[in-house]
Amino acid sequence: MADDELHQNFILSALPVTELELLRPQLRVTDAQVRDQVYEPGKPISDLHFPISAVFSLVGAADRELQIEIATIGREGMVGLPVFLGRPVSPHASYCQIPGRTAVLPADSLQSVLADDGALHSLLSRFTQATMVQIAQNVVCNGAHSVSQRAARWLLITHDRAGRDEFQLTQEFLGQMLGSRRPTVSETASRLQAQGLIRYSRGRVTILSRPGLEEASCPCYAIVKAEFDALATGS
Repeated sequence: MADDELHQNFILSALPVTELELLRPQLRVTDAQVRDQVYEPGKPISDLHFPISAVFSLVGAADRELQIEIATIGREGMVGLPVFLGRPVSPHASYCQIPGRTAVLPADSLQSVLADDGALHSLLSRFTQATMVQIAQNVVCNGAHSVSQRAARWLLITHDRAGRDEFQLTQEFLGQMLGSRRPTVSETASRLQAQGLIRYSRGRVTILSRPGLEEASCPCYAIVKAEFDALATGS
């Protein structure tokens, strides 16, 4: 397993060498594909993911047809926080949203690694706090801001997580992000494209103007980013 791959995940890169070496034999780096399921509602979480270049979505069901994204998790964190918090199941689902590399840890291995109450425990605690801020701010955003503002915010967050300007993004995923039906999704993507902020074609989005997206976004993006920046700097 290449060291440079593991170090692309913030939590793994921030571990002392001794802790990373303890964890390394239990990690398996693999390719995650779109819609690969990490866990399903009410079913045991068997694996945890430390994303490297893949991005995962945490979603909840609004009704039988509409799922809404609760949080986006990429190279800054870990997918499977319920296990860290002592719950082997979740009422929500998580699956791969943007394909890429990910380091997989069997869920039943986590507690043995955490037993010494070292850096991993502290990092996951701080990541939990940042994720709670992201989820809470999503609630505020969904109730207070326009679809276009929310779309710009989500694209910025995903750009941060993916670490590249172009990534795969279906209208279905856009709909989950916005909590909207297909016509609204299509109209919003077209508007952002007409403004020269993105290029969207055949399920792929390219960020053309990050400053433009930041201007088009609501203040929620800066609030969430500040929390994750504090996690990265240890402040």
